[in-house]
This record gives sequence, structure tokens and C-alpha cells, in this order.
Amino acid sequence: MTRIAYLLPLFTFFTICSVLVAQSPAALSNEELLDGVQQQTFNYFWEGGEPVSGAARERIHEDGIYPHDDADVVTSGGTGFGIMATIAAIDRGFITRKEGRKRLRHLAEWLRKADRFHGAWPHWMYPSGKVKPFSRYDDGGDLVETAFLVEGLIVARQYFRNGNRKERKLAALLDQLWKEVDWTWYTRGENVLYWHWSPEHEWRMNFPVKGYNECTILYMLAASSPTHPVGPVCFHEGYMRNGDIVSGESAYGYDVVLDHNGRGAIPVGPLFWAHYSFMGLDPRGLHDSYADYWLLNRNHALIHHAYCTKNPRGYAGYSEKCWGLTASYSIAGYDAHAPSNDLGVISPTAALSSFPYTPEESMLFLRHMYEDHSEYIGKYGPYDAFSVQSDWHLPRYLAIDQLPIPVMIENYRSGLIWDLFMSAEEIQEGLQKLDIKRQ
Repeated sequence: MTRIAYLLPLFTFFTICSVLVAQSPAALSNEELLDGVQQQTFNYFWEGGEPVSGAARERIHEDGIYPHDDADVVTSGGTGFGIMATIAAIDRGFITRKEGRKRLRHLAEWLRKADRFHGAWPHWMYPSGKVKPFSRYDDGGDLVETAFLVEGLIVARQYFRNGNRKERKLAALLDQLWKEVDWTWYTRGENVLYWHWSPEHEWRMNFPVKGYNECTILYMLAASSPTHPVGPVCFHEGYMRNGDIVSGESAYGYDVVLDHNGRGAIPVGPLFWAHYSFMGLDPRGLHDSYADYWLLNRNHALIHHAYCTKNPRGYAGYSEKCWGLTASYSIAGYDAHAPSNDLGVISPTAALSSFPYTPEESMLFLRHMYEDHSEYIGKYGPYDAFSVQSDWHLPRYLAIDQLPIPVMIENYRSGLIWDLFMSAEEIQEGLQKLDIKRQ
């Protein structure tokens, strides 16, 4: 397979990134700082992407220490986030439209040939396109990671669909890829979607996806598919548990809105639940009989902010400007941090990807990082996680943490990615089918 070079436009790259290095971050305006962090985090995909595939590497470690053969392993969900980040980068002038189109064309051709299982991609793949097992029995299709990838495919399709001949050709290929996902297969004939299927192990993972978690987009896409759709009962009975998902709980004066699967005294999950599904799906004014989705996500972020500000466990470093818990690297490996599972570890993507919901609180965090903690910042922006309490951090990144940052900051600044995804006619029809409305 031909390798292609991914070179940043030198002027835009050095102009923006040199500003962060040469000037004191305190001297930068908010807009300049947002430009800089969007550019840095986008570069995880653009500059740091795996060159054979054009996809997002699962992890990038500046210390060069990797588990097993993971240095070049790519991730399907993180790639979807990278696609959306590429569209934001084009619009911001970080790269040209032609450069973005060529990169995504190369990636789409690779995705077309990569391993698929009833249309679903695996969680991890080698540059050859062959599956790398995520766990012992997880060596086939991963429908949730596929949904995150499809979210990006639809955004890019909408962006290029009315362009020149080459752009329209790319849009047609992206359209083909998402329509080949057989969502119906993953119901097993039941009123719920299952996360995994493997040719060798079949349904052995046995993980029916029931809310509330990061998987809202899964059901939206399955209902929206024009080729392999699932019926509304799958969403209502499976994900929304026949209404049992509605919560009457609150924390720090904020309603939780939906049950976060029994999360304890402070009943909210890690903050990526408010990000992954809603990078394309626009929660503004979105509501149904179960939830106001904007309130759901904003309150989720505000509860995290209030928790870290109150700091009930007395961890060093926590404050109103240093907050946010989510799944990330941790002191003893990967962990899903939340108020009910707090190890004293702050994950920068939590606050930074919450910019649309908590712009003031997120800006406090962003300035705190760049003005007070340069030791936690590397080539691709803030490192994945740190703990002041344990005097711990590693110069390492994860795709699913780094790449939501430029996308959600763009949604805060312009709403671009939200607008593109919601402009898809299939998504509008799917939301109508599920009786989800927009004010």
C-alpha cells in the first residue's frame, strides 16, 4: 500500500503553535488560546495519524514506551472523531480544503477494504486493515465504536456533498460506507442493540447496550439507517428501558435527568458520556419524553465542576479551575474516573470537551493548564491525565480523549459540526421516527 505524507501547511502551523510557545499564554486572548489548543489537538490526527491507513492511532506516547505492538494500532471510534476534527480544521484554515479532502479520501478507501463484520468495523485495527482483538472474545465488530466512526463519516459527507467533482466522489464513498453497516444484525432479533459480534465467538461478549451511557448516538444512527434500520421499539425498550431511565435525582442543585446506571451518592458517570454521542448530535433544544438533552449534558458537566470545586476527598490540585473526571490513563492504568470513582486524577479532555456546556468553567481550566501547568502540555496539547495529589503524569495521549477536544471546541465556537450532522436528511427522519424533537 502506498504511504502518503501528511504535512501541515507550514505557515498556519508555525503561526498558531509558535504563538503558544513564544508568548506567555496569559498574554493571549481567549480566541488565540482556543485557536492554539484546537490546532495542537487536531494535530494528533493530522500529523500523528498512522500513515498507511490515514486513521487515528489508538495512542501516542512521547516517551516511546508502548504495550505490545500498539504503536501503530488504529482505533475506529477515534478515527471518527479525527474526521470531524479535520472538517473543523479546514474551516479554521489550519489545512486547506484540498488537503483535507485528499486525506479523507485515502482514509475512506482504506476503511472500505478493512475488516468489517456485517458492516461494523472492529475497535482496533492494524495498518493492514486486519482486526487486532480488543480482548479475548472481542475480535469482530464493535457497533459502538462503529457508531462514533459513522458520526464522522456523515459529517464529512455533508461537508463535501455539494463541492467539486472530487469532493462529490468522496461524499458518495462516505455515504456508501455508512449505509453498509447492518444495524439490524446486531439486534439478534430482540428489541435492543448488542455491542459486539465475532465470526469465531459470535455473541459471547453478550453486551446489550442499555442507557444511559456514551451510546445514545448508536440508537440514533440505527434508527436513521436507510438500508438496515431498527424500529423505534429498540430505542424505547432497549436503551431507554421503557422509561425506567428517567431519574429524579440531583447533585449540587443540578438535576441528573437520566439514570447514569446507578452511580452512587453523586449519581453521574464519566464526562465522556456527554461528549462522544454529542459531537455530531446537537443537544441544543433536543428533547423527548425522557430528557431535555441540553440540560442533561450541561448539568452533567456542572456537577463535575461543583464536585471538584467542593473537593470532598481533599485531593491536592482540585479547584474551580482544575476539574473534570472521565475515562483516561490513571496512576494504575486506564480507568473510568467519575465522582463515584475518583482517584485524584484530572483528565483535561473532560473540561475542554465540555466547552459548549460550561464555557466559563472550561475556559478557567484551559487557562489554568497553559498558564500554570506547562509541564502537563506536550506536542498535541494537554497530556491525557495528571494527578497533583500523587505527583503523577505521563507524556502520553489517547485518541478518544484528545480528538473530542477540537470538535467540541468548534461546536462551542461556531456549531459547525453540529450543523453538518443535523443537516443530514436521514438523521432528521431518524429523530422523527424516535419522536425526538427540536425546539
